[in-house]
Parts: sequence; C-alpha cells; structure tokens
Amino acid sequence: MDQQLQIAVKIVVDNFTMTLTRTSKLFDSLTDEELQGEVSPGRNTGVYILGHLVAAHDHLVSLLGFGEMKYTHFHEAFFKNPDKSGKEFPSIAQLRSDWNTVNETLTTGMATLQPEEWLHKHTAVSEEDFAKEPNRNRLNVLMTRTIHLASHYGQLLFLKKG
Repeated sequence: MDQQLQIAVKIVVDNFTMTLTRTSKLFDSLTDEELQGEVSPGRNTGVYILGHLVAAHDHLVSLLGFGEMKYTHFHEAFFKNPDKSGKEFPSIAQLRSDWNTVNETLTTGMATLQPEEWLHKHTAVSEEDFAKEPNRNRLNVLMTRTIHLASHYGQLLFLKKG
C-alpha cells in the first residue's frame, strides 16, 4: 500500500505542478495590455483572474499548513466582489510578483510533505469532522485546487493575441 500511496500522491502533485507551470508561463507570455482584456465579453479580466489566483493560492498555503496567509487584503477584491465592482486592484507588476512569491511558498511546502502527510487533515477541518470524513485531507484539497487552476488557465488562453 505504501508504494501505491506514493504513486497516487505523485500523480496528484505532478498534475498540480504541471498546471501551475503552464499557467505561470501563460501569465509570463501575456502583456499587461492583454491581461486587462476580458476573457470573453462581459466576463472577468485577466488582471482579476491573476489576483483571484494569488488569493486562492495564498489560502491554499494556509489550508495545507505551510504558513499564514500573506495576501488577506486580496480576498475582499478578488473573492468577495466581482471584477467590475469598482474595487481598486494592485498593479499588474505587483500581482505578477505576488503570484511568483505565493507559488514559491506553496511548492516549497509541498516538497516537504511525505506521502502519508498528504492524507492528514487540512487546517479548515476540525479533528471531529475529519474523523467522520477522512477525505477532507490535504490531497483532496490539492486535487480540487488543480481543477480550479486548470479552469482559469482555460479562460486565460482567450487573452492571448498571437
């Protein structure tokens, strides 16, 4: 079973890492002007999605137990309000830098976990609830966040002009 767990964890972590790498390369290839565009008429801009993903990955750092959230101020603008809410966003340069910083924290933390530690509870679930639902673990969180990231990656592809 130990080898099977190692393989399963490697598959999940590798999928997240691959999706993160693709998304980071896409962000790097998009100009600031392209990031200001909407992914489709009337929908979110690339800037909003970038900020949203910084906030989501900041929350993931906390959920996985790798540290405290550093970008809690992003949650108001990028989770609680829609893109066109009139809320002021940080500069694109700042968002790009924060994206790299939060993902460095995340990937460094992920590299420290042993396969069995991925089956431990995440920080937002109580011991009592985890005993009833052991699927509320770190690995499950990473799987759902991979899907979330891949979804936004697909949206961001519409911003690329060439």
